Amino acid sequence: MTLIIALNCIAGLLAVTVLAVVIGRASVAAQIVYGASLIGSLILLFAAIGHLLGAADPVSMTLPLGLPWLGTHFRIDTLSSFFLAVVDLGIAAASLYALGYGRHEQAPQRVLPFYPAFLAGMNLVVLADDAFTFLISWEFMSLSSWALVMAHHRVRENVHAGYVYLIMASFGTLTLLLAFGLLAGPDGDYTFAAIRAAHPSAGLVALVLILALIGAGSKAGLVPLHIWLPLAHPAAPSHVSALMSGVMTKVAVYGFVRIVFDLLGEPAWWWGIPVLTIGAASAVMGVLYALMERDLKRIFAYSTIENVGLIFVALGLALSFKAHGMPLAAALALTAGLLHVFNHSLFKSLLFFGAGAVLTATGERNIERLGGLIHRMPQTAFVMLIGCIAVSALPPFNGFVSEWLIFQAILLSPQLPSWGLKFLVPAVGALLALSAALAAACFVRAFGIAFLGRPRTPAAEQAREVDRFSLAAMFACAAFCLIVGVLPGLFIDTLAPVVRSLVGARMPVQIGVEWLSIVPVAESRSSYNGLLVFFFIFMSGSLAAFAIHRLASDKLRRAPAWDCGYPDASPATQYTASSFAQPIRRVFGTLVFRAREQVVMPKPGDPGPARMSVELRDLIWDMLYTPIAGAVMLTAERLNGLQFLSIRQYLSLVFAALVILLLVIASWP
Repeated sequence: MTLIIALNCIAGLLAVTVLAVVIGRASVAAQIVYGASLIGSLILLFAAIGHLLGAADPVSMTLPLGLPWLGTHFRIDTLSSFFLAVVDLGIAAASLYALGYGRHEQAPQRVLPFYPAFLAGMNLVVLADDAFTFLISWEFMSLSSWALVMAHHRVRENVHAGYVYLIMASFGTLTLLLAFGLLAGPDGDYTFAAIRAAHPSAGLVALVLILALIGAGSKAGLVPLHIWLPLAHPAAPSHVSALMSGVMTKVAVYGFVRIVFDLLGEPAWWWGIPVLTIGAASAVMGVLYALMERDLKRIFAYSTIENVGLIFVALGLALSFKAHGMPLAAALALTAGLLHVFNHSLFKSLLFFGAGAVLTATGERNIERLGGLIHRMPQTAFVMLIGCIAVSALPPFNGFVSEWLIFQAILLSPQLPSWGLKFLVPAVGALLALSAALAAACFVRAFGIAFLGRPRTPAAEQAREVDRFSLAAMFACAAFCLIVGVLPGLFIDTLAPVVRSLVGARMPVQIGVEWLSIVPVAESRSSYNGLLVFFFIFMSGSLAAFAIHRLASDKLRRAPAWDCGYPDASPATQYTASSFAQPIRRVFGTLVFRAREQVVMPKPGDPGPARMSVELRDLIWDMLYTPIAGAVMLTAERLNGLQFLSIRQYLSLVFAALVILLLVIASWP
């Protein structure tokens, strides 16, 4: 029943896509499209939650579509129901937000037709039960999101972002196509049931693992496949940015989990090593990139790279523990990774919603041109503060819980028998600790420069609070961030059927622990009580406020304000985002960004101002993608001569290609 409801809702979203084409220019088009998307996503959400809480058996269905001999297979199990809930909770929040934000869209006819198509594509990927359906849905999701990135195509940067995104999306789909082709083998049975029943060789499995890591990692934003993400996410409308960053990257995580944990069978001892290494590198590099940025949406986009890295570290730990016969440790690591999937979808959606609200109110994304918004947009500032605390992994919000569980899994690594992992996992833990500290600095910088101090521009000074739909979506996400952080045991127990189906074990039952604490392994090792932490913070803050406002002296005292050495009240004397990041840039900049500072000092007697400029370079782009682009252009120039061949030469070329293909087929095992 759940699967039928889900497929009907997806069909409804596709029908809304057609309707949006017809009524795209009508004044009520946005309300109809976003309202229908909200209703459809809520139905999908409750259906997925019901299937997950009921721990129901997998349900499959085959439709007479697609390839004639294959059909289209769909299936819902505990894994797909969890990711379906994550996807549709994010969709519901984005659609509610878009009911207000969509009124400010300059060209709604370029957004509305592709928005429900994008939603349908993400849901279809999660429900697909054969490689053909999976890849068609994956590509449908990619192309519809590309169209949304290109909605504001008159901006030159957006065109470049769309071009890079399309290339990387095509590359990721190609690698997944090769992975599924290898899994299907010469028989060509692309159903997931047949792939599970097959027993490929160790070399073939290793190649599929690498291809899955590249294909899913490119969509998720793992370093060094991340280059499209900080370009495409800011280019899209803000509610679409929230979906791409908070939801679509989780669909990519689902693809990796489905292939590696479900279809490939039992892991080998080394599987976790590349996943751990790439995940840790992504976590550190993502937050370092974010610290150097001034664009609010690019800061959040780079933060997504960091959080996706954390998720893959947890998945790598789960693979390592499972391969070495440690199911309880594997269950802890996988639970931490899946919980962070859910948590990141919440607080990253909230942050992009807040960035959209700031953009609507001021027309600015550069935090250097903001400031003082806490007085002009107090409600937005409040929820953005919650989002910044959550993404910084500070209690009592949800980001702390999942990252704390990841570190608890890392602390179990000395029990691993492999010496390589004994040395690698503590190093990964140190990198995650570094990324957590840098993330806190990053979001202190982002929130402080954008919302505190004095307005730096007239646009910031004239900002006003946004509409009630946008605020409702942001407050809903903020409330979920608090609920998961205060009552994490409920969500950990909800994930138990998913984890058990993948690693054969689950974390201890949390709902019966006293005072609603969570105990990852045993009370003698560690525990955490989010409810007590919340009450302590709330009571101590309330007592401090009461003491300051009620018990302090009521005598009026006047004195000059402490000017911090700057008697000039101009906003230009405030601390800037660049100056905040300068110490970190000088520590890591030379190695990571080839940072160069140029200072121009006027000569004595010259009234001109002193100037300092900073040049940062993306070494991954320079060292990896620039040579590839050059090689492609050189090859294209050389192959350009093929269009001037004679008929005889063309026939000879076709004959040679045919002979080579026949030799390949004849030698295929």
